[in-house]
Amino acid sequence: MNKVDIIAGARPNFMKIGPIVHAIHKHNEVNTTNKIAYRLIHTGQHYDKKMSDEFFEQLNIPQPHINLGVGSGSAAWQTGNIMMKYEEAIKEWKPDLCLVVGDVTSTMACSITAKKEWVKVAHVEGGIRSGDEKMPEEINRMVTDSITDYFFTTSKVANVNLKYLGHSDEKIFYVGNTMIDSLLGNLNRLQKPSLFDKNSLGTNPYLVMTLHRPSNVDAMQSLSTLLENINDNLGGRKVIFPMHPRTKKMYDQLGMDYGNLIITGPMSYLEFIYLIKYSSGVITDSGGITEETTVLGIPCMTLRDSTERPETVTEGTNEIVGTDPKNITPYLQKLVSGEWKKGSIPELWDGKTSDRIVKIISEL
Repeated sequence: MNKVDIIAGARPNFMKIGPIVHAIHKHNEVNTTNKIAYRLIHTGQHYDKKMSDEFFEQLNIPQPHINLGVGSGSAAWQTGNIMMKYEEAIKEWKPDLCLVVGDVTSTMACSITAKKEWVKVAHVEGGIRSGDEKMPEEINRMVTDSITDYFFTTSKVANVNLKYLGHSDEKIFYVGNTMIDSLLGNLNRLQKPSLFDKNSLGTNPYLVMTLHRPSNVDAMQSLSTLLENINDNLGGRKVIFPMHPRTKKMYDQLGMDYGNLIITGPMSYLEFIYLIKYSSGVITDSGGITEETTVLGIPCMTLRDSTERPETVTEGTNEIVGTDPKNITPYLQKLVSGEWKKGSIPELWDGKTSDRIVKIISEL
């Protein structure tokens, strides 16, 4: 097996495929007879300078060989268009393997297309589950894993999930977390955002917040109550709030001013991680950020009722707060009083996951 398509569609994918691309280049430098040829395929599912092109630049990833240019639309519309365009790409250069990462629409769509074209599928982050089928990502995970040939897993819990579904040990490779490869590989390249000094964040404790899930941002009253409870229980801290376009649409309708929230637009990866690294805590409804806070040892509150990354709770610094806006207050008080739990770093989250993945691919 030596021809691989690597699929990226949305912001979280880029941090996961970057280290894999680097590991392939490193592998090819020392292996003259077993090189891996690859195509980097950007589906264009997300297209925003901060959420797409800039990630390739910041993470030193080569420009994509192909950009399907799908753009925004409903999940069904995106799925169909990605499948049609990736089908054409497969016919141009029949790969031996389609490598998909994470749980976005592109992951599911390209997996289905590859299998219909008799191309094997490898799923990086296979086997993770939240148990919440109202999340589109959960459906994407379930569909992708049902047809995947090789699973590269981040935890033993994911291994158990896959075995429960009937997948054999020969298909499951416990390798660790490529998101952490990106994190550790870029810690010495982080960029201080301009708002850091402007707001004297180096001398004043602050939190970072991200919100984008419908359960938190789509109902005006719920969002208002949540932001009010956060704003009023910070113990003198400020909250840096890079606002997702979906959240901003509702926030603007509120017409409220929360004095302790510093609103900003989407940030680049290197700036965002800089903010997290020097914060006193994070409030989020994202899954990936809980992995980064766990490795950095930063307290994290997840505003969801479940998580597909339970190791960030059982081993790391993450706590599940739930979706009731009133739940946040006691967690904030625990953080402000310095009573937050100490976490540890999960097994194999060591920055070497991509090397393990590439070694396995070269031997398949």
